Amino acid sequence: MRLRVRRRGDALDREILSLAVPALGALIAEPAFLLVDTALVGHLGAEQLAGVGIGVAVLSTVVGLLIFLAYGTTPAVARLLGSGDRPGAIRAGIDGIWLAVVAGGALLLAMPLAHPVVALFGAASAVTEHAATYLGISILGLPAMLIVLAATGLLRGLQDTRTPLVVATIGFAANAVLNVVLIYGAGLGVAGSALGTVIAQWGMAAFFLWFAGSEARSAQVPLGIRWSDLGRTATTGGWLFVRTLSLRAALLATTAIATQAGTTTLASTQIAFTLFSTLAFALDALAIAGQAMVGKALGAADTEQVHAVTRRLQRWGVGFGCVVGALLLSVAWVLGGVFTSDPGVLAALPIALVLLALAQPIAGFVFVLDGVLIGAGDVRYLAWTGVVNLAVYLPLLLLALVPGWDALPVIWAAFSFGYLGARAVTLGLRARSDAWVRTGAAR
Repeated sequence: MRLRVRRRGDALDREILSLAVPALGALIAEPAFLLVDTALVGHLGAEQLAGVGIGVAVLSTVVGLLIFLAYGTTPAVARLLGSGDRPGAIRAGIDGIWLAVVAGGALLLAMPLAHPVVALFGAASAVTEHAATYLGISILGLPAMLIVLAATGLLRGLQDTRTPLVVATIGFAANAVLNVVLIYGAGLGVAGSALGTVIAQWGMAAFFLWFAGSEARSAQVPLGIRWSDLGRTATTGGWLFVRTLSLRAALLATTAIATQAGTTTLASTQIAFTLFSTLAFALDALAIAGQAMVGKALGAADTEQVHAVTRRLQRWGVGFGCVVGALLLSVAWVLGGVFTSDPGVLAALPIALVLLALAQPIAGFVFVLDGVLIGAGDVRYLAWTGVVNLAVYLPLLLLALVPGWDALPVIWAAFSFGYLGARAVTLGLRARSDAWVRTGAAR
């Protein structure tokens, strides 16, 4: 019996890794776009870096609020695939892509709001101008970003994480080249950084549209928009929207407090958040495997597989978090030079990175359980506990404004242990119950 359990565990590990390793590459490529922007813009000056920080915060919030285009599509497709309905699974993915097209078109109307939105952060006038330039151009890439999200959700649900990896790798390389050419070669500065990313994003979206169309035709699935299905897809994503809104509120609140603390704190926080996004997406590779595997197992009514996957993912999450944290800790005092040459930022940054590194095992635990519950469609619980977690975090974050206190370490201690810690408690309690385990082609 012990040998049988071990073999089952080894088989699960192989399946997890077969999904997570390609997903890791694709997920790292997304924040790597921002890493390239941050590194190249950072050498233009602290004002440009801080401006991009605000622009990225707003842009990431908009895209993050619509992450259900991927996270809602993956489990829906996986459940149908697990139940034996591959054409239905592909159709669910096509519905997600159509929703992305509609939402992306609506967001283009927000271009005139770029300057008023970034002005709300109250940064210095030069910083605000750079932020408005970056955000105003980047909005042109929002429809492409949403199409990529939805199409990636389709492929993950079909248990294919390799194709998104190939596309993301090519997109990252194109983005890096375009940014160098446009920022320095063409002398466009912050505007060149945004424009290069927009071009790369539309190239990725074009490929995904072609690929999804090819899959649909091979399965004889109609490609036309169906408004009734679109409405159901949007309704399903409503709870995920609330859940993501609480996450983005936490990130925006952090950026707002850092802005009030001064340009150096804001620029340091931008670098730390860029690194956090990279590490978070890397840890989220395991969560992607959880979404796909749990959704498929529930569609096949295999509850034993669901629990086995959940246990293995928790071990992988904590272990991977320890490794990632150790790596970040080892370079915390030298990494700043990659992103900036500003002496104030270089001096302040290491303490934020140390705190972030120490919290990575908690982050690993949080991300894998988040993926498991999303894969199970337990999004209502995630939405309500997201509000609870935010209520715990905000009072801790406000301590950074206490006169005489060094704001940067307070901000990152509150985020790393207050916010991530609250999420770990609420997710861990839910995972120990069976309330979220519901089988069938649809939750």
